[in-house]
Amino acid sequence: MVEAVLLDLFSLSANLQNSIQGLLCNILETIEKCSSVPAPFVYVMCCQRQGNERNSEQESLLPDLRDLQSLKKRLEVVQTSTTAAALYTIKQRLDEKDLSIVKVILPTLRKDLMKVYIDHLFTPVYQFEFEDLQVAPDCKHLQIAEPQCEEQTFSTQDVALIRSEIQTYLKTLPSLKGELTILRSSLIPGDIFLHGFTTRTGGISYIPTLSSCNLFSSPERRDPQVVVKENLRRLANAAGFNPETFHRVKIDHGNAVCVMGKTEPDSYDGIVTNQKGVTVAAPGADCIPVLFADPVRKACGAAHSGWKGTLLGVSVATVNAMVSEYGCNVKDILVVLGPSVGPCCYKLPHESAKEFHRIDPKCVRLFDSARPYIDIRRATRVLLESGGILPENIQDDSVTDQNQNITFCTACHPDKFYSHFRDGTNFGTQIGFISLKD
Repeated sequence: MVEAVLLDLFSLSANLQNSIQGLLCNILETIEKCSSVPAPFVYVMCCQRQGNERNSEQESLLPDLRDLQSLKKRLEVVQTSTTAAALYTIKQRLDEKDLSIVKVILPTLRKDLMKVYIDHLFTPVYQFEFEDLQVAPDCKHLQIAEPQCEEQTFSTQDVALIRSEIQTYLKTLPSLKGELTILRSSLIPGDIFLHGFTTRTGGISYIPTLSSCNLFSSPERRDPQVVVKENLRRLANAAGFNPETFHRVKIDHGNAVCVMGKTEPDSYDGIVTNQKGVTVAAPGADCIPVLFADPVRKACGAAHSGWKGTLLGVSVATVNAMVSEYGCNVKDILVVLGPSVGPCCYKLPHESAKEFHRIDPKCVRLFDSARPYIDIRRATRVLLESGGILPENIQDDSVTDQNQNITFCTACHPDKFYSHFRDGTNFGTQIGFISLKD
């Protein structure tokens, strides 16, 4: 069932914009009488013409809607200077109400253009259906028409212009939840490597569980790639790396490792490089973002280590790749575990807990329960030490000086970190990143 109607009047001429009240009434009556499914919320997109300084546009329209009392309370007019700004504003309204199924009523010639904007600003979580709006030459009669089969074709340049408009608009949005904050390890030498672990502050993502510096987009979540890209741009500016040479692991919860400069696997949870200026990264929202640095051979890496990847030895596989590809001595490699769910909060079914118990009984608490508490950080340390990493070259939550601790529990700190365990399916993601300085 349709949950909202989006009425696109953005392309109407200036004289129609100036006399939009009557036009709006006609269209809203059409929606009430002719729309295939009544919608509880209606959003009207209008163009803010240059020089139009009316600050209460919506209020000026409402007095003419007395005959549409049932609809008036669910109507919002969004008047902006660009389509990107209007659509993003409407997206926020949809997300506030957790609406996903939208009927778009618009002039036929706007349909394919609108689809390009929607593809960039929305994810597959949302469902859109389209109806054609016909505007008669005398501007007095409007009707919803049967969908037309004609399609416009947009060149790569046209799509690039739309993407540029969207990116330009997103750059103007204020950062949410305070300034962007980066956690850094004292173990990794700052004169050779640029690195850090992000927190959730300083981005533009506004949905509560994604707010604000979410750095991962997926078809199951409401943050589109363009928003994540803007968050990454802001992070890159703050941290000092080039977002155009940024490479994030393609998660498979396994132990495959990508070597930069070689054929990229379809999926991998570890990544290594010895190229200067190339930033590699691993996400985490309970899973551990692990960073690796060899200051002798000048190589680095990142790994995403969830419970499955931990058991499969993804961290050791990343170390082994650095040894085999770059000639690193395992005793020179420094390893830092970033923010992740701690043994205070994380539980797994008993069968999975047995695997961690085999690594080290201290990795499991309340072993005889149906869902014991698991310490994936300790398991990672034990496996790394077994693989030859020196104990003093591993930084995690076992550090003596807690002022040096950056391996916080993500589930315990909702103000600082995202957590899948805590927030559910529409969760945000932080990252650990590292690169060799130029």
